[in-house]
Amino acid sequence: RAMATRLLRVPPPEELLRPLAVPERLLLGPGPSNVPRRIQAAGGRQLLGHMHPEVLQVMDEIKAGIQYAFQTQNRLTLAVSGSGHCAMEAALFNLLEQGDTVLVAINGIWGQRAADIASRLGANVCELLKPPGKYFTPQDIEQGLVQHKPLVLFITHGESSTGVLQPLEGLGELCHRHGCLLLVDSVASLGGAPIFMDQQEIDVLYSGSQKVLNAPPGSAPISFSERARVWRARGSDTGPTAPSCAGGCLTWGLSSLWRRRWVQSEPTTTTEESQHEDTAPCSWRCAWAAFDARKKSPPSVMLCPGSVLGSPRAVGLVPQKARLPTITTVRVPEGYDWKEITAFLMDKHGMEIAGGLGPTVGKVLRIGLMGCNSTRDNVDRVLGALRDALKRCHRSRL
Repeated sequence: RAMATRLLRVPPPEELLRPLAVPERLLLGPGPSNVPRRIQAAGGRQLLGHMHPEVLQVMDEIKAGIQYAFQTQNRLTLAVSGSGHCAMEAALFNLLEQGDTVLVAINGIWGQRAADIASRLGANVCELLKPPGKYFTPQDIEQGLVQHKPLVLFITHGESSTGVLQPLEGLGELCHRHGCLLLVDSVASLGGAPIFMDQQEIDVLYSGSQKVLNAPPGSAPISFSERARVWRARGSDTGPTAPSCAGGCLTWGLSSLWRRRWVQSEPTTTTEESQHEDTAPCSWRCAWAAFDARKKSPPSVMLCPGSVLGSPRAVGLVPQKARLPTITTVRVPEGYDWKEITAFLMDKHGMEIAGGLGPTVGKVLRIGLMGCNSTRDNVDRVLGALRDALKRCHRSRL
């Protein structure tokens, strides 16, 4: 050991010679949200190998929790090992082939992101546009379906960059009437706004773990309907239990290899295909705790018990009827710098809120009230902190 120490040319970093320091903060941005102690504790339990039968049992139970949260009986229901972005990519990679037409409804950054991913896949991307703060009507959607004749429609249920909640009723039936699949992003809405996958005829639905579910990021729920499951039977992976991309998916980890573990509940083997999720057990235990039916009901509507829309000197971006209940967007008060306001709340109140994203950068403040954070006390705290910021932050002369 002494000889090995003498050979070291890079000394131990001083930063790692002291305990890890993580401040306590109230996370009232658009995500992540605070993780309750019971979910933190679940992630800290004894590590098991990803090939252990107990891990398969946990996966089966998480699958049942996702089916409950999504209100679906889809067999191809699972948690992607990754963020909501990974679930978005998994959905698009497994539905689209090069040259396929996809219609993307864009009223914020997540539609833009889906269009970007689809274009990288070589799909023919057609855009249906609405300004920030607006949502799509069935008439808007039908006009796009008739004009572009897409194979897939992508739409965001909870647009966190603008605070819009997109109505979904009737869109599944409308898409199927025009020979199209309905793909829905519910990362910012699942658990905070009603969504019923089977009843609403949604073909692919995905979400994230770090918002209303109050779990760390890393386990993104996703589900494929039977219609979507057989959509890609012409591809290179033509097994009876998963969609695939013709010629093979462009990514390995997001391909339909998941089915061997999540859908068929096959015992693990020593083949290469069994090795792709060896980092997930800790995240899965947190996801299990998030779906724990004894503690909370994920599909329940956890409406904010108050609203910053009524705050003096701040005007909401979104009309009440279209407002996403989990994330409220308010316009930055005239004459103020949004960065100064968010920094003040972080420094003086130990509280995180966020500025705009994508089309709302510099225009709004985004305030999240999700899961365990959605309380009257937190509403009062953020309103008080904002009033303090408006008094003490610099205001430019107009």
